Amino acid sequence: MAVLDRQRKIPIPTEADIELSTRSSRVLASLINSHNHTQKITVESENGQEESLLIPSVAYKLLIDILSQISQGNAVTLVPVQAELSTQQAANLLNVSRPYLIKLLEDREIPYRKIGKHRKILAKDLYEYKAEIDAKRSQSLDELTALSEELALYEDD
Repeated sequence: MAVLDRQRKIPIPTEADIELSTRSSRVLASLINSHNHTQKITVESENGQEESLLIPSVAYKLLIDILSQISQGNAVTLVPVQAELSTQQAANLLNVSRPYLIKLLEDREIPYRKIGKHRKILAKDLYEYKAEIDAKRSQSLDELTALSEELALYEDD
């Protein structure tokens, strides 16, 4: 899979990249037409030739998201939802250790399939699991905040 290929180095944004991405993401976000399924963009080549084209709104929004991440200094990589990931790739995406991920797989928290001795996880299933645990984490934090307020553990300034 080229997306998470070990040979391919993920580019780290430079200060110039961050500055340009900040401006670009703001401009693109302000120009989006949310009522259309396509967005018209114009691209200019190095020799000044311009080409206008229509791109799907989903791709336009993804470009804004990518630029927003770069504007925060984050390196970005794309992983297709149908991609099959190794356990190490999946662990990296969840920011957990490989042994912990394998425990999640064995506990059937995340679906996977075996090819010989190797486990393969669909990126789609990994993203669904991540969304689920993020929602649970958010709910737990809301409950803790409510309990703290109820018990008056924090004083107002």
